[in-house]
Amino acid sequence: MSSRRLKALVACAGTAAALAVPAGAAAAPADAAAMRDVLLVGNSQSGSVSFVDGRTYQNLGSFNVIPDLQQRLAEMTLVQRAGYETVKQIEGGDRFVDDVQLAADGRTLYVSRGNLDDAAAFDVATGRELWHTRLDGFHADHAALSPDGTKYVISATTAQVAEVLDPRTGAVTGKFGTGTYPHQNDFTADGRYIYNTSIGITSLPKSLELLKGDFLLEKVDANTLQVVKTWKFPHGIRPNLVAPDGNTFYAQQSYLNGFVKYDLNQGKIVNTVTMPYSDHGKALSPDDYPQNSAHHGLALSGNGRQLCDVGTIDDYTAIVNTSDLSTKGIFTYPVNSLPYWGTTSTDGTRCFVSLSKANAVSVIDYATAKEVARVPVGVFPQRERTGLAAPEAVAALTPAG
Repeated sequence: MSSRRLKALVACAGTAAALAVPAGAAAAPADAAAMRDVLLVGNSQSGSVSFVDGRTYQNLGSFNVIPDLQQRLAEMTLVQRAGYETVKQIEGGDRFVDDVQLAADGRTLYVSRGNLDDAAAFDVATGRELWHTRLDGFHADHAALSPDGTKYVISATTAQVAEVLDPRTGAVTGKFGTGTYPHQNDFTADGRYIYNTSIGITSLPKSLELLKGDFLLEKVDANTLQVVKTWKFPHGIRPNLVAPDGNTFYAQQSYLNGFVKYDLNQGKIVNTVTMPYSDHGKALSPDDYPQNSAHHGLALSGNGRQLCDVGTIDDYTAIVNTSDLSTKGIFTYPVNSLPYWGTTSTDGTRCFVSLSKANAVSVIDYATAKEVARVPVGVFPQRERTGLAAPEAVAALTPAG
């Protein structure tokens, strides 16, 4: 898509009203003893979320998060439908699930529904959709639920804003400006701040990187939604994390076969870690990288001693020591498995890696850098999140998938 066409689409975009059915009071924590540690896997193409036992790695079943697909398509305006088709073409097909979170009650599931450009909430135990809300622009991206469960923030990619929703009703309660094509959102552990990063216009070739926009890391006050600090990066900021010290920032960047270590106080990159290319990765042109991503997936072990670096074009997962940034080990997958996200297990000992083209999740042990399990899931898994599921939610899942 040309930049002129993209700008025209963005200019025509409007904010649609939320289609919400009030879900009542905020989700209350369930009985902790009865809850089940799970990994939520967003199956982007099949429009479902797989629930994987966080300890045994058994696929417990899946939940359909696009039961209203035909309704959503029918209610789009001509401009919205044009945007939907354009994003679908850029993405290489439908991407119905971008991000997933589970509420403290263990049964309310929140989903950022990529190409549908909306967010939705479901009661997994009953299968009922509680609300859905269309966002600005044409694509709903990464999302985060605040630690107290009162705010749900989602990047509205092409609109260059992040929108904050009330998880009870789906109503938009605020928004803040971002860099170009906002991507990842993360709340600090105390819920005071939101970190938002941007990737730039991914449809432009690498030769036009100067035209891709502003690649920003923003620190935002979660209550006022005012940007309190901004850091500018030379390339699009891909999966990233702030270490427990609150100052060390690790990030993958567009086209970089590896990641950077960044000092937030000094405002500069202190290390650039270049990882080895596989034969497959070496043969690719940067413009063939999926959405500009050489490596896409980064997680930190529970003890903070290892990073899980997901080598997307290289078909491997590398475990890297944080002490000296040396490689502890690399586990290699079959060519074109497309590893595309990394999430640390609740106990901090394993890294869950989505293999998008293999329709599976790889479980990598931080201590040995070896794969300990491979779990079949739905079609084109991408984002993964951990959570605690209530027994009635697990019992209502569709077997496998």
